[in-house]
Amino acid sequence: MSRILALALSSALLLGCATQPVGDSSATGQDNDSRGKPAAAVPEKPFPADSLYDLLVAEFALRRQVYDVTLEKYSKQAPLLRDPGVSAHTTHLAQFLQRPDEALKSTRLWVELEPDNAEANNTMATLLAQRGEPVAALPYLVVVEQETGEANFPMLLNGFSQLGEQQRATLVESIDSLAKTYPRNTRLLLTQALIHAENRQFDLALEELDTLLELEPDQPQAVLLEARILVEQNDDKPYERLERVLQDKPDAKRLRLQYARMLTTTDMAAAREQFEILSAQSPEDSDLLFSLALISREMGDSEAARDYLLQTVALGQRADEAHYYLGRMAEDSGNTDEAIAHYQQVGIGPEYLAANSRIGVMLVERNEMERSRGHFIEQREQIPQLREQLYGLEADILSRANATGESMQLLNHALQEMPGSTTLRYARAMLSEQLDDLQAMEKDLRMLLAADPDNATALNALGYTLADRTTRYAEALELVSRALALQPDEPAILDSMGWVLFRNGQYDESVQYLRRAYAEFPDPEVAAHLGEVLWTMGDTEDAKAVWRSALADAPNSPILLKTLRRLGVEISPPTFPEPTPAQPGL
Repeated sequence: MSRILALALSSALLLGCATQPVGDSSATGQDNDSRGKPAAAVPEKPFPADSLYDLLVAEFALRRQVYDVTLEKYSKQAPLLRDPGVSAHTTHLAQFLQRPDEALKSTRLWVELEPDNAEANNTMATLLAQRGEPVAALPYLVVVEQETGEANFPMLLNGFSQLGEQQRATLVESIDSLAKTYPRNTRLLLTQALIHAENRQFDLALEELDTLLELEPDQPQAVLLEARILVEQNDDKPYERLERVLQDKPDAKRLRLQYARMLTTTDMAAAREQFEILSAQSPEDSDLLFSLALISREMGDSEAARDYLLQTVALGQRADEAHYYLGRMAEDSGNTDEAIAHYQQVGIGPEYLAANSRIGVMLVERNEMERSRGHFIEQREQIPQLREQLYGLEADILSRANATGESMQLLNHALQEMPGSTTLRYARAMLSEQLDDLQAMEKDLRMLLAADPDNATALNALGYTLADRTTRYAEALELVSRALALQPDEPAILDSMGWVLFRNGQYDESVQYLRRAYAEFPDPEVAAHLGEVLWTMGDTEDAKAVWRSALADAPNSPILLKTLRRLGVEISPPTFPEPTPAQPGL
C-alpha cells in the first residue's frame, strides 16, 4: 500500500468508525424518508425445549466469563433456531473473542434472517473487507447506505495494493458505477480519490476532492488527503485548507493530531507547535508529552525534551519509555551515573533489554566488570523469565568489549543451567569461531542440527565457516544448499552460497548469488566477497566500484579493509563534485 493511501486510510479509520460510521446524511443525496423508519415488530416465539438447555448453559457460562463455552452453545443453536437475536448475539460474542471465521458464519445467517438490518450488513461488509474480499463486501455496504446513508466505503480499500489486478479493477469499476447512483455521496467521492491517489493519479484525486469539499467543506479525511497529495506534488501551500479548517474548529483534536504527525516529516518546528496546542488542550495526555519530548530531542532542545519526559514520568504513564530516553540523554551528555539510574527504572517491556544493554556497556567501558556482573546476576534472579535473554545480552557485551574469555565462561555457565537453549548455544558457537576454536564451533552447531535438521541459521553458519576457514568445500556446499532451500531469498545465505561457489572455483555462478545478496543487503562483508570474486575474474573496475561504494558507507569496515590489504588493492576515497556557487539574483 502506498504511503499516501495507508496514511489516509488510517485517518479515515481514526476519524470515522468502520463498524458504525457516522456521516453527514445531507451529503449523500438521499431522502430522509428512506431511513429512520421504526423497526417492524418481531413476533415472539418460544424456544424449543431441546434448545433451552443449551441457551441456559451459555448464559451461565457468560456470567462466569467462560466465553468459549458460551460461543460454542450459541454457534450450535443459531442455525437451529434461526432467530435474528440469537444470530446477532453469536456474532457479537465471536467478534469480542476475535474469532473472525465464526463471526462471519453467524453474520451470514443474521443477514439472511434480516436482509435489511443495517448493523448485520455493516458487520458482514467489515468482516469481508478484513478478509481481503472488498468486492464481496460492497453489496452489503450498499444496503447500509440505503438504510442509513452512512456506509463507510473507504474501508474497502484496506489492503488495496495486495489485491490481484483483476480484483482491483472489479472493485474500482463497481465503486465508479455506484458513484453514478449516488453522485453526492462524500464517502464514495473520498473512496474514488483514495484510489486515484494510490495510482498516483493526483490530478484526478484532487478533482474528486474538490467536488467532495464543495459538499462538505471541512470533511477531515478529504482535507488530510488533499494536504498529503499537495505535499507529494511539492505545492507551495499544501496545508492551507487544513489550517483554515483548524482555525475554524480549534478543538478538532484528531484532525490536528494527524496534521502534527504529517508535519514531523516536513517541518519539525511547526509539528512541535501543533503538539503544544494539543498538549495544552489535554495536559494529562502522556502520549502528547512523549511526542513533544521526542520532537524536542530531534530538534536539539535537550532541556525541553527532558522537561517533557519528566512530566510523562510524573503522570505515571509511559514511564519506562520516558526513563529510557532520559537515560539516553544523560548518556549523550556524559553523565553516566544519571543515565544508569534512569535505565535501572525501566521495567519489563520493549525498552527493558535495551536499557540493560546500555547499563552493561557503560559499566564495562568504565572497567567496572564486577558491578556489571552483579547487575546481570540480580536481574536474572528478579526476572527469571528473561534469564536466557539476559545471559545472551551480557555475553554479547563482554564479547564486543574484547573480554572474550569472560564471555565464553559466562556462556558455558549459562548452557550448564539451560542446556536446551538454542540461542545461547549458537552464540557460543559464533564466539568459538571468533576464538579460532573451529572444533568447538562445529560441535555446538552439529548439536543444534541434531535437534533441528532444518535450522537454516545453523546450516548456513556451519557451511559458510567450512568454506571460509577450511577446505571442506563439498560439505560446505551441501550445508548451504540445504539452508538456501529453506530460505531461498535470505541475503546472508545467498552470500554464503556465492562464497562457497567461489571457493569451489565456480566463479560465474558465484557472482550471480553475490549480486543478488548485495542488491538485497548492501553489507560491507557482502561487498568484500563480491569485489574479491570480480577481482579474481579480472573485472577489476567493477570490483573497485563495488568496494568504493561500500567504503563510502562503511569506511572503517574491518573485513573490507582486510580484503583490500590482502589483495594489495588501494582504493581512493570517493570524491564528490564541489557545489556550484549560487549566482546573484537566483
